[in-house]
Amino acid sequence: MSSEPAFFNEKWIPYRHPQPADSPPELVIPDAVPKDERVWVPLEENVWFRPLLLAASRGYWVNLLRVRKAGVLSRHRHPQPVHAFVIKGEWRYLEHDWVATEGSYAYEAPGETHTLVVDPHVEEMITLFQVNGAMIYVDPDGKTLGYDDVFTRIEKCRAHYAAVGLGADYADRFIR
Repeated sequence: MSSEPAFFNEKWIPYRHPQPADSPPELVIPDAVPKDERVWVPLEENVWFRPLLLAASRGYWVNLLRVRKAGVLSRHRHPQPVHAFVIKGEWRYLEHDWVATEGSYAYEAPGETHTLVVDPHVEEMITLFQVNGAMIYVDPDGKTLGYDDVFTRIEKCRAHYAAVGLGADYADRFIR
C-alpha cells in the first residue's frame, strides 16, 4: 500500500528542469506593507512610496503609494498604461467623477492627464500602482514641469536608504 495521499498524481510533481539561465531571480516580498518606517521613501510632505519592483530592464515600477493627510498630490500624464489597486482608504482624480475606494482596481489609459486627490475624511490611503514608462508632471495647461521614471525612482530610493541607515544598496533588492 502506498503512503501517498489518494489525491496525489503527476500534477503534484514540481518541474524537474533548471529555469532559464538568463532569467532574473524571482522577487517575493513578505512584508509588502512594511513595519519598518524607513522602507517608505518620501515624495513630498505626508506622501511616501514603498518600492516593490523597480524594473529597470523594462522601464516600469510597482510600488505602494501612501498618503497620510488630505491634499492634492500631483498633476501628471502617463505615456503608457498604469494599473492601480486600492488597499486602504480612497482617492480620486479632479478630472473624473469616480472615486477609487478600498478594494477598487483602476486602469489609467496612456496619454491621460489627471490630478490625484485624497480628501479630508481619509486618514490614510495606500494603493498599489504599476507605472509603465513615466509620470510627466504638468501645470494646469499641460506644460511639462518634470518627470519620474524607473531610474529617478531608483535614485530616490538609494538616496533615502543611505540617509536612513539601510544603505544605498538596499534598493538593489527591488531592481530587475
